[in-house]
Amino acid sequence: MLWVRSRFWLAELLLIVNFFNLSLLYFRHSAYPRFIHIPVVSGPLAWTFIAIYWDGAAMVNAHSLAARILANIAIWGILVYGAFYLVVFKDYTMGIELSILTAALGVGQFLTKTIAFQWIFAFTIMAALFVLSLIIALPGLGLRREGAVVSEDRERQPLLDDQ
Repeated sequence: MLWVRSRFWLAELLLIVNFFNLSLLYFRHSAYPRFIHIPVVSGPLAWTFIAIYWDGAAMVNAHSLAARILANIAIWGILVYGAFYLVVFKDYTMGIELSILTAALGVGQFLTKTIAFQWIFAFTIMAALFVLSLIIALPGLGLRREGAVVSEDRERQPLLDDQ
């Protein structure tokens, strides 16, 4: 209702509070099974992160050249945020969800302003997050090692030398 009634400042404040709430939820419960983790934790967290950008742009009435330049810089925060969850937590669901939302942002920007950089940046970020998510999600690609393989002879050796 805050968005519909153009109360963007209050909506932004509530989005930021919700973002911190969901972040704490993520850090406490990041090891749940994926069928619980995606709709309860990572999906709403990714959406709230994008909604903060979206509401912030509406809040300041971002139609000037300076606002577009700032948006072109700030959009790379999506890549940094997604890469954080991919590298630190190995959570490919955040990467895939952010790549889907970034693709939607890119389509929206392309249909709004064809001669602009933001849609190009959005599709670049989407592709990078999606590829990184696939690398994390599919260990069979040979790009991620689960653990070092030790030969059988070494396993049978005593832990201490007899010297």
